[in-house]
Formats: sequence, C-alpha cells, structure tokens
Amino acid sequence: MTTTATAPDGLRDTLPPSALAWFDEALARAASAGAGGPAAWEPRFAEAGRRCGPAAADAVRTALLRAARPGPADTARLYRHGSAAERRAVLLALPDLGLAPAEGLALVEDALRANDTSLVAAAVGPFAAAHLPAHAWRHAVLKCLFTGVPVAAVAGLADRSRGDGELARMLTDYAAERSAAGRPVPDDVRRVLALTEV
Repeated sequence: MTTTATAPDGLRDTLPPSALAWFDEALARAASAGAGGPAAWEPRFAEAGRRCGPAAADAVRTALLRAARPGPADTARLYRHGSAAERRAVLLALPDLGLAPAEGLALVEDALRANDTSLVAAAVGPFAAAHLPAHAWRHAVLKCLFTGVPVAAVAGLADRSRGDGELARMLTDYAAERSAAGRPVPDDVRRVLALTEV
C-alpha cells in the first residue's frame, strides 16, 4: 500500500521521523480497516495530537478518516464520543466520507448548536455548503457572527449569499439590534450584506 496517496500535500514533510513512522503505520491500519475492524485504527485517531503534535493533528486525523472511510454509524460514534479536536476532524473530513446528506448533516447541525468556535468553523465547511438547507445555512452564517467565527470559514459563502434577500433581511435586523444596543456592528456583517447584493 502507498501511504502517501492519502496524506495531504505537505503533511509528511512537517512530521519529525518518529511521528512520520507512527503516521505511516496508522494510515496503513486505517486503509485496511475493512479487514482489521475499527479497533485496528481508531486508537490512532485519538492519539494523533499526542503523537504528531497539535498543529498537525487535524490533517493527520482527516487523513486517517479518508483512508478508513468509516460507515455512517462509525462516523457518528467517532463524532459523538470524541474530544472537541476529534469532532472537528470528523467535520472536516465529511466531504470525503461518502455519507448521505442527512447522515452528515446530523453532525453539522449538532456542531452548530455548540459554543465551541472551532466546531462551528469546521461545521460550515464544504459539506454544509453543498447540503445545508437555505434556512439552516442562513442561521449558520448568523451563528458565525454571534460567536466571532470569521465568515471566511463559511465555504461557498459568495455563491450561496448571492441574491439572498432573506439573508440580507436577517443581517440588517442583526445590525440594527446591535446598533440600538450601542454595540459595534462586525465588519463581517457588511461583507456578507455586500455579497447578497451581487
């Protein structure tokens, strides 16, 4: 098996030798998950931060998920029982896991109810851009504004905002409420409002 095939570009170059050896072994286990079962690779998914460092953990975990391609039940279990960092990796990998929209959206919607901004930012990625219904997507954009997540994290923002009068109304109301309360209106509100007018 060629482990580099499922490693993100540049990831292998950032890992020290001991972490790289661990990653290659973990990736091999993930790629053969059908034969070894989830127990063969899932402990490596949890260990990624400790073994490869926090800076590389997201990339390592998403590479393992892409290699293992867990089914809907295993993906949901990894998300629901994982740490915040593990949940974030599941959300980041969603576009590559072959889940039905409803299966992935259940995780996206859960993350959007969280107060953890790293989960909110991961939840508004490409999977949400492709599958989140319009009403829920608009509220996801507002959630980013409420929690201080930069709207740059919202995948497909320009395309989905274009000509969206309801989003413009919601943003205008939000800006008016903040102004009435003597609070500053985030620059991101104006950015998204400008996109709705395109």
